[in-house]
Amino acid sequence: MKKRIVMIYPEIPTTYWSYKYVLRFLGKKASIPPLGLITVASMLPDDYDVKVIDMNTSRLSLHDIEEADLAFISAMIVQKRSFAEVVSLCNEVGTPVVAGGPYPISFYDKIEGVDHFVLDEAEVTLPKFLGDLEKGCPKSIYRDKRKPDITKTPPPRFDLIDVGAYITIPLQYSRGCPFNCEFCDIIEMFGRTPRTKHPEQFVNEMEAIYKTGFRGSLFIVDDNFIGNNQKVKALLRRLIEWQRDHGHPFSLSTEASINLAQDDELLDLMVKAGFTMVFVGIETPDEKTLAVIQKKQNLRSSISKSVMKIQQHGIEVTGGFIIGFDTDPDDIFDRQINFIQKAGIPVAMVGLLNVLPNTQLFRRLEKEGRTVVDSSGNNTHDLRLNFVPRMPQEVLLDGYKRVISELYTPGRYFKRCLTLMRRMPVGIKRYKSISKSDIKAFLLSFVRQTFSFYVVHYLRFLIRALQYNTSLFPVAVVLAVKGHHFITLTKEILKAEEFSTKFNKALKPFQGRVIKVIEKRQKQVAAEMETHIMKLKNNFQRKYWRLNRGVQQCLENTFAEFESHCEEMISKLRLVYL
Repeated sequence: MKKRIVMIYPEIPTTYWSYKYVLRFLGKKASIPPLGLITVASMLPDDYDVKVIDMNTSRLSLHDIEEADLAFISAMIVQKRSFAEVVSLCNEVGTPVVAGGPYPISFYDKIEGVDHFVLDEAEVTLPKFLGDLEKGCPKSIYRDKRKPDITKTPPPRFDLIDVGAYITIPLQYSRGCPFNCEFCDIIEMFGRTPRTKHPEQFVNEMEAIYKTGFRGSLFIVDDNFIGNNQKVKALLRRLIEWQRDHGHPFSLSTEASINLAQDDELLDLMVKAGFTMVFVGIETPDEKTLAVIQKKQNLRSSISKSVMKIQQHGIEVTGGFIIGFDTDPDDIFDRQINFIQKAGIPVAMVGLLNVLPNTQLFRRLEKEGRTVVDSSGNNTHDLRLNFVPRMPQEVLLDGYKRVISELYTPGRYFKRCLTLMRRMPVGIKRYKSISKSDIKAFLLSFVRQTFSFYVVHYLRFLIRALQYNTSLFPVAVVLAVKGHHFITLTKEILKAEEFSTKFNKALKPFQGRVIKVIEKRQKQVAAEMETHIMKLKNNFQRKYWRLNRGVQQCLENTFAEFESHCEEMISKLRLVYL
């Protein structure tokens, strides 16, 4: 019998990565579609009827779940709240749940409501599950640590998504990374020997996207695109041909290690292939820390000079930075700010150290008794540590807040943008033509940002960008729009943290007193305390709903916990006098 499969991608909360405030300018619904799900969809039998619902672009209805024989769900750790809600809905209507992806791989033993976990790499575990399913005896967990040959992986089902709803479309060229960073879970999941697709195989996937009518940004999601240096050069030569033959319809971006800067040929090939941005895990300017966390590739040459060299080839560097390492010096906050400013990295993803399961770091801290709670998967604005740091926690959190606050003041942000643009070659050829949507985005940006509190910085930046290099003006507009996202979201993060501190501080005096009242069975005091806690809860609820929606979203999980703590204390107090 033909099986009906609904594939569900849970909501991604508002983070720096969500580009929430960029979407409004571009008329898009989400940043990037679920590549994992549409790749798994391509591995299902031809007689399976498959429907993909990305909850970041479409509404999930009970009918979608009820009419399906199975619900496939994939999620990252940051999506776990929405994941749990989807699983609950499936359980309510009796549709079996099949789960995979980074979050289930890391926490399958703690997740409830899932009927079948298909973990690790789908090329080896999915066929086993499908075989057992056809026989009527599917197991609850499928695991296999083998690393499959991805040259046999079929192209993703781009026909199952609305490509026009996204800023960028993802592709994968390789899996695995040759390095050994202590905090990274990629090498644990995909291994340290990069496995690549054939150049023609990858180009065929680009062709599939081209045929959908999508034009614009493609993001190659590899955790280290240049992990196999020689093979990636062969790919780039083929990409250059394809882009030329098709009129250069795509701009490309990816993630790569900093040693990219040490290979001139590789840099030149990437530029010719259409690469305009690369995300680099810089982590910290402190060399001692880089050595301790085994990020040795960042010690081979000057990071700042390497960043500059990539920029001078015409490729923007987006940087990943982490605060909270054991060896962070006392001045790490100032050093991070100064490094990022001088390096001219506009988009600096600075996060608190987040200890992920199945990493060398997790195992070390667990032995030391320093892990506290599961990771939230959100290290950029969930200001709750999931481990015991060496630095006093209050100092660490205050320092982190100061870093993001200073980096995303309008003056500092636009100054970094100008530094980047001055380093980019004047004669660089950018093939992407300006579309109607680009013009619309610029007009929306001009209207919105001209009437923003940072209008002076915004207009000064655009004028200076025009004076420097008119051919790069579209790049300036993109940077300005991104700036609106980061400036706005940073304000919301800091406002949410201020609010969170207030209600946690308000709750603290009650927590110890509740225990004493319960132990002493003081009925009158218990009733009075219940009234006070109820008033406190109602008061903060009113304040919460008066906050703007962005701040509310930043506070969502923390405020839910606050309400839960209040309800728990009230329930315990009622047992005393009822």
